Amino acid sequence: MERIAIYPGSFDPVTNGHMDIIKRGLALFDKIIVTILENPAKQTLFTVSERVDLLQESLKEADRIEIASYGGLLVDYAVQRNATAILRGMRAVSDFEYEFQMALMNRKLNREVQTVFLMTGLRWIFTSSSIIKEAVKFGGDIKTMVPPVVHAALKKKLNL
Repeated sequence: MERIAIYPGSFDPVTNGHMDIIKRGLALFDKIIVTILENPAKQTLFTVSERVDLLQESLKEADRIEIASYGGLLVDYAVQRNATAILRGMRAVSDFEYEFQMALMNRKLNREVQTVFLMTGLRWIFTSSSIIKEAVKFGGDIKTMVPPVVHAALKKKLNL
């Protein structure tokens, strides 16, 4: 049986921390479906289509990866895609409570879908999409924190 994981997130934008989790997740799973969760209530910088394009370009060298988007319950999507796991990255203790709560809720909704946590590499522990967007808006050099295509897209989107 193929081991498939869903790696969900907003990826607004994808960071090198996300890339680290994806690449390390490939050591555990046969396939990872990187899934942009659509949340109309959340204000994003990039559209879903733009985020799909940025992920595809950032991951073009990786095999066993699929990029998708979804707007419903994550565990339902996992079942639709024959995934047995949800892959999540954790940066710090502050992520733990929220991630633990979500994992328990997903487990309650469907006991067949497991949640697997990977600690973000120390190199990326301080990065998040929100912090990167804020830093670049104020002229911060984020070139080493995001894939090159994302760096260019951020500069273009923010007219920098």
